[in-house]
Amino acid sequence: MDQKENYEEGLATIPPCCLKARSFSPNAELEANCHATVVSGWFTELQNSSDKDGKTMYFNNPMWPGEAHSLEVKKILFKERSKFQEVLVFESATYGKVLVLDGILQLTERDEFAYQEMIAHLPLCSIKSPKNVLVVGGGDGGVLRDVARHSSVELIDICEIDQMVIDVSKKFFPDLAVGFEDPRVCLHVEDALEFIRHVPKGKYDAIIVDSSDPVGPAQDLVEKPFFEMISNALRPGGVLCNMAESMWLHTHLINDMISACREVFKGSVHYAWANVPTYPSGVIGFILCSTEGPTRRL
Repeated sequence: MDQKENYEEGLATIPPCCLKARSFSPNAELEANCHATVVSGWFTELQNSSDKDGKTMYFNNPMWPGEAHSLEVKKILFKERSKFQEVLVFESATYGKVLVLDGILQLTERDEFAYQEMIAHLPLCSIKSPKNVLVVGGGDGGVLRDVARHSSVELIDICEIDQMVIDVSKKFFPDLAVGFEDPRVCLHVEDALEFIRHVPKGKYDAIIVDSSDPVGPAQDLVEKPFFEMISNALRPGGVLCNMAESMWLHTHLINDMISACREVFKGSVHYAWANVPTYPSGVIGFILCSTEGPTRRL
């Protein structure tokens, strides 16, 4: 096979030496209990498939253009497919337990706080005494945990489409899922677009969108119609904090999101970021928007 052509197509056949190593790997039993993102005891955010001849092919995850990140797997703890996605939990050698959805790493015990605290405290510290908060996604409970630390908050609605993510998080990530135990939390297991479409105008002081990466159905959550519904659900002066990928890898996506937000939110639109080692390029971004006037200086 021509290597240049191979790269241009974005596909590559796993080298025979790697396939041989995999077949004789001492981790063969481990791999048998997992999907194809675990090879020879290592998880990597590579997606693979088979061509018409049955050969194993692999290509980079769209959120990791031209690169991949790997973690050593000690033990597969859970593997099952929900109505919406494949859910995997494994014990890593260095980052504790890891949650993976459809082959894309969502969080690890070691560095999850860097993401959860930023996406929760940025919006809630940018307005005075927020009372009503909506979390979109966030089925692991981590954002709920940090929102609940704000004593002014009276209501925390969370809309998560996948009940399995919630159940798995409660079982394997209790330090995150503790957020569900707060009496101010009201759980809605349904599609976020439908939920927000029926929210009364101006109900929330802050909305936090902790969605998965914008691939497939989640693409709707980074487009203008969704932001318009979010704006409608926020009170005057309310704020949105939306996960916004890596400034090193996803510049075009971030620019598109910022442009859409500037058309919708007449107050202010800002980009922030945090270091999270296990996310693409070790950085994750957030878009912070206000419906009216500048957000409060932190």
